[in-house]
Amino acid sequence: MDPAGGVGYNGPMIGILSDSHDNLAAVRRAVRVFEDAGCDLVLHAGDFVAPFAALELRALSCPVKAVFGNCDGEKRGLVGAFQGMGKITEPPFSFEHAGRIFRLAHLNAPVESFLAKTPCDVSVFGHTHKPEVRRHKGVLFINPGETGGWLHGRSTVVLLDPADLAAEVVTL
Repeated sequence: MDPAGGVGYNGPMIGILSDSHDNLAAVRRAVRVFEDAGCDLVLHAGDFVAPFAALELRALSCPVKAVFGNCDGEKRGLVGAFQGMGKITEPPFSFEHAGRIFRLAHLNAPVESFLAKTPCDVSVFGHTHKPEVRRHKGVLFINPGETGGWLHGRSTVVLLDPADLAAEVVTL
């Protein structure tokens, strides 16, 4: 996928990150990737850890939708950081964007029970710190891996083209 207009690119992209764990340098690199790709939405699947890390996303020229992760203890501060930038809420968070239904969570629920309760086109999750893009029963499952890079030493995000559901893991 070429965010500059190559094969597979059909319009505004969606940037996806998770498990940034206060790594400000990695979050700043993710912001540059998302800005360069022309993202019109950014999703964060939890584990900012502290509100100051979320504030780095204010440099984006698009809204951010996020959920709390298991390491996000300062929820009131995170909600404050999101004022005027987007929305952060308890998972799962379902919404429509670009004609697609998204489910945003931190933990990935068992697939069969999830699909029975929450039909969607794209399910975004984090927590495992391992990038994953796969399809199952018509749903695109995306784990952008760990943006922070603390656990495995590799900082990653995902760029998603919502028109054709093409997703690319990008190493920062």
